[in-house]
Parts: sequence; structure tokens; C-alpha cells
Amino acid sequence: MPGLQDKIKLVPIDLKNRPAWYKQKVYPANKVPALEHNNEVKGESLELIKYIDSHFEGPSLFPDVKSQKFLISCFSLFSYIDSFYKTATSSFKGDGSKAGVAFDYIETALSKFEDGPFFLGQFSLVDIAYAPFIERIHPFLLEVKKYDFTLGRPKLATWIEEMNKNEAYTQTKSDPKDLVQSYKERFMAQL
Repeated sequence: MPGLQDKIKLVPIDLKNRPAWYKQKVYPANKVPALEHNNEVKGESLELIKYIDSHFEGPSLFPDVKSQKFLISCFSLFSYIDSFYKTATSSFKGDGSKAGVAFDYIETALSKFEDGPFFLGQFSLVDIAYAPFIERIHPFLLEVKKYDFTLGRPKLATWIEEMNKNEAYTQTKSDPKDLVQSYKERFMAQL
């Protein structure tokens, strides 16, 4: 949401070594992200999105329902998140291009609505849900597996470009080098 970063303070957390104060004072579940606002702490990504949407100004992250096709697309995309992540990360152990099927699904999903470059046409909660996964997977596949999943997927390449124009998103992005290192430690150690 435009301007949201001016109304909240972002506190980066080392995911591998979370500070004790975070669990004690912010979010007992010790998960990220979390938001403290009006003496309330909210966690769980979708709950956070709903809270931000209803408590801060800006365009709604829950777009108006345009059609049954729209609802089916939204439901399908949320249902696919876990499969997407598992398919993409399982390719880390072998040929990176085996993740292609997951990115083909994303490319097809991004092709369904022509009123913008995002999953549902306009920026929405679906984009917010997928962004961290794609942000983490992309540099790892590029550097370690020499696989660029945007090649031959112009809608996905455009989506990444458009997401990177969103100041609220870019302020929360991790350093790609840190992401690659983290994934190397997490996935390459299993080989």
C-alpha cells in the first residue's frame, strides 16, 4: 500500500537467529512477519494483509469480485502456494529447470487478466502472498543452478519488474546474496 512504510517501522529480523525479545515482546509464535499496531500484535501473513487492508488508507488489497473466473483464479492461486514452493525447492537437489512446471503455472495465472501485470490484473493480496517465495527462489536458481525461470515467461518477468517498482515491497526485500547463502545452507546440506 503506498505510503504504508511511512506509518510503520520496519524491523529486520535474522530468520536464522531470531532475537529473544521478538518472541517475548512481539510475537510469541516467533514467526514472521508480525505487526504491532494500536497495542495489538498480528501475525500470519493473510491475517496481516486483512488487518492492513482494513486499518490503513490506500487501495484495497482485496479487489472487487469481477466474475466467477476471478474468484476461481483467486482460490486456485492460494491453493497452489504450497505446491508451488515444494515443486520449486525440490528442484534445488537436482536440475533447476525441473522447477519449470511451477513457473509455467505462474505464467499461465498471470495471463488470465489483461487489466494489469499482476495475478488478478491489479495489485492484490495474491501478489503479496507469492512475492516472498519468488523473491527467495529466483536468485538461488540463477546463481546455483544457472536457471533463469523468467526466460520464455514474459508475464512472470514483467510481474517481477512491476513488484520491484513497489516501494513498500522493495523496502522489505532481503539481500539476494543472503537469500542464496541461506538456501545453500538449508538445501545443499541435504544432498
